[in-house]
Amino acid sequence: MTVRIFVAFDLEHDRDLYDELLASSGSKSSFEVSGRSEAGTVPEDWQRRTEGRIAAADQFVVVCGEHTGDSIPVSAELRIAQEQEKPVIFLWSRRDAMCKKPVGALPGDNMYSFTPDVLRERIVTNRRSAKRIAVPERLKRHAP
Repeated sequence: MTVRIFVAFDLEHDRDLYDELLASSGSKSSFEVSGRSEAGTVPEDWQRRTEGRIAAADQFVVVCGEHTGDSIPVSAELRIAQEQEKPVIFLWSRRDAMCKKPVGALPGDNMYSFTPDVLRERIVTNRRSAKRIAVPERLKRHAP
């Protein structure tokens, strides 16, 4: 089963990183990009469109660069993903720079190296964790 991901990134500074993610994912990837950051401010119509695109994804990936912490749209997208309880993966995307997580990231949220193998591993790990949590009602223990 292919996992659908939404990719959040700072449009002003990190479009090249998004392009690199697409190029490195390859055709044998276990994920597909179903949505990504888009230009615009954060009015109601942007909010509704973004909520719908994030809802259509299974997981949420943030491509972190030097200015991600200052990006209002990426922070807004992260907040939406958190409200929708999407698994979030933060990628340290510039090896030679101090990459920052967006506002709203939790202190315990890890940032992982931006390589195709690491991204695939994190996606698979999140998918397995979600399967463990989703226990069918008939298999749950009930108090006597």
